[in-house]
Amino acid sequence: MKEIYIFGHKKPDTDSVTSAIALANLKNSMGIKAKPMILSPINKETEFVLNYFNIKVPEILEDVKLQIKDLKYYKDCFIDENTSIKKTYDYMFDKNITGVPIIDKNKKFKGLITTKMIGNELIKGDFTKINTSYNNIIEILDGEEILKFDEEINGTILAASFRSTTILNTVEFKSDTIMIVGDRHSIIEAAVNSKIKLLIIVGNLEIKEEHLQIARNNKVNIIRTHYDTFHTARLMSFSNYCKNILTNTRNISFNENDYYDDFKESCLKLGYNNYPVIGSGKKCLGLIRITDINEMNKKQVILVDHNETSQSVEGLDEAEILEIIDHHKIGTISTKMPINFRNMTVGSTNTIIYSMYNENNIVIPSDIAGLMLSGILSDTLKFTSPTTTEYDRYVAKRLATISLINIDEFASKMFKAGTNLEGKTLDEIIDGDIKIFDIGNKKVAISQVITLNSEDILNKKEEYINKLNEIKNNRYFDLLILCVTDIIKNGSFIFYNESSESVIKDALNVDQVYEGYFIEKCLSRKKQLVPLVMEAIK
Repeated sequence: MKEIYIFGHKKPDTDSVTSAIALANLKNSMGIKAKPMILSPINKETEFVLNYFNIKVPEILEDVKLQIKDLKYYKDCFIDENTSIKKTYDYMFDKNITGVPIIDKNKKFKGLITTKMIGNELIKGDFTKINTSYNNIIEILDGEEILKFDEEINGTILAASFRSTTILNTVEFKSDTIMIVGDRHSIIEAAVNSKIKLLIIVGNLEIKEEHLQIARNNKVNIIRTHYDTFHTARLMSFSNYCKNILTNTRNISFNENDYYDDFKESCLKLGYNNYPVIGSGKKCLGLIRITDINEMNKKQVILVDHNETSQSVEGLDEAEILEIIDHHKIGTISTKMPINFRNMTVGSTNTIIYSMYNENNIVIPSDIAGLMLSGILSDTLKFTSPTTTEYDRYVAKRLATISLINIDEFASKMFKAGTNLEGKTLDEIIDGDIKIFDIGNKKVAISQVITLNSEDILNKKEEYINKLNEIKNNRYFDLLILCVTDIIKNGSFIFYNESSESVIKDALNVDQVYEGYFIEKCLSRKKQLVPLVMEAIK
């Protein structure tokens, strides 16, 4: 079963992270393999929550773009470099492929051999030279082991095709000679006495015991085959190691994590049909053919706490969206097939997931209940946000009972941890919880900072204004708004880039605004700010 990735928006807050973890736990309890992920590092509040309940921070998911590992390819399709040329060819023939990756003993990719390379070797190669193993020769010749002293056989082939006297008078037997002979005992005797590398007896003929003894003493390898001299000599070149015919022209490979689009572009330039696939440490994983790349297994994902393309993971259009669980306005994400889309007017995604646990009769573990409660308290600002519903309050009480949490004490600790801006740069503060919206033909970014002491930001008002203008220009936003929400003062201060002022006046329906303008009882970006900005732009 393929693993499903569950994740929230690009700038993960406590509700998005905890809902991903809670939903993944629910799916796994139902026998569906799922994994919670995050799209960027978590904030301090979420860090506090995960540490409090001893839950590991989910891994960061960079993107869900199609990769080579998502395509159909020949997995575990490769040949050891010491395999014979004949066996390599047979392997390609059986798999109906025209190339095969060659690996060393550690499965590291060495190069690619094609049928064309084998053809060139058999037509233009040096048929007299042998660099292979004893066992390869046995296999190719369907031979019988008579004497074996060496694993590897390197040498030059000689065939006893002349009269015995001619061979004895004209041929010099050397230590690397590979002699093919029948029952010419005088040649056999001379060969074993000369300590040649290998003696091949053809036609299943006999060898005298006295010659065998000399061969034992001189450590001469002997193989017997049923083939005649002609066929034996012809087959010997097939026994060579396949690595002998590797060339530098086909050592191109692709990593399994390479992107599909990049792979296709490279294929168009290279023009080959077969490409080795490698993993970590250059270990070969298999072979991919250009004719097979249209068969793919897209990554399967479930989105929580968002349904805007601009807020989601890179490459979302290349993935298969299975579900969306959210409590925001309907956004820009579309799918090719019907999916389960669950959207409720509640204050937290975790409130919805609580209902899903009940519907499936799954018991919520204590630590998961604590995470879900944290998400609700965070997104509703402990029930002070106008997005809060009576159902949120009910679910929070149920989860507090399960997790044995005192809501007031825990919320105080959580908000204190989350609103601490000490040591953060202006970029980190503004980027901490920023959401991007495509409104009409405008690209709008609205950042929200939750604090217990807005004076820390108000005292640096000019620095924040300059930073907003810089970010707006660098990222090509049409509008950029910073909403500093003070829980104690029960409202929000608004900062903005220069070109946003008229939109904010229209949105708030006021004649004048200024940097640091205070909006009483404005606690929810989702419900109290985004809809007004959208209406003003339209």
